[in-house]
Amino acid sequence: MKFSKTIFTILLVAISTISCSSDDGTDGVNGVDGQAGPAGATGTANVIYSAWLTAPTAVAETIDGTSGMSTSINAPQLSEDILAKGTILVYVSFGSGTYALPYTSTAGGFVNTITAISTAKKIKLFRFRHDAGGTVNLPASLSWRYILIPGGVAATTGKAAKPDYAKMSYEEVCAYFNIQL
Repeated sequence: MKFSKTIFTILLVAISTISCSSDDGTDGVNGVDGQAGPAGATGTANVIYSAWLTAPTAVAETIDGTSGMSTSINAPQLSEDILAKGTILVYVSFGSGTYALPYTSTAGGFVNTITAISTAKKIKLFRFRHDAGGTVNLPASLSWRYILIPGGVAATTGKAAKPDYAKMSYEEVCAYFNIQL
């Protein structure tokens, strides 16, 4: 009985191998390939970024009990939807480099921070001293750039989760979204 099961198995494998052929008929005629389409847009998906901007002269202002200097830049595409679901990155550029906001320094001899406060269509730039002893100017000579990353697609868990753009350098964000420096 064991011998006949072995013979039956070998016979079944042989029949399966012989009957499974890759030739299933006559090949058809190759069609003509279509023309290549135009090149797509730069690979920034739905990311919106500004040119380098200058802001109007800063004025003294108190926000949440903190005195400082403020000015605003227009961000016409900054929508309520991006405010609610997206990511807003703001950078300042001067002399020695490009820095993400909030940016803390000792300009003017005092520890101070420049931060961005985003609202629909505007980004307020606010500089305040940490010791609450007055203000440090926010020069009109500084250059500003914002990057708006719309949300709306839930991130998956694990390795495919979206990167934390706030922890990336300006150069890394530009490289990630193919934004010209």
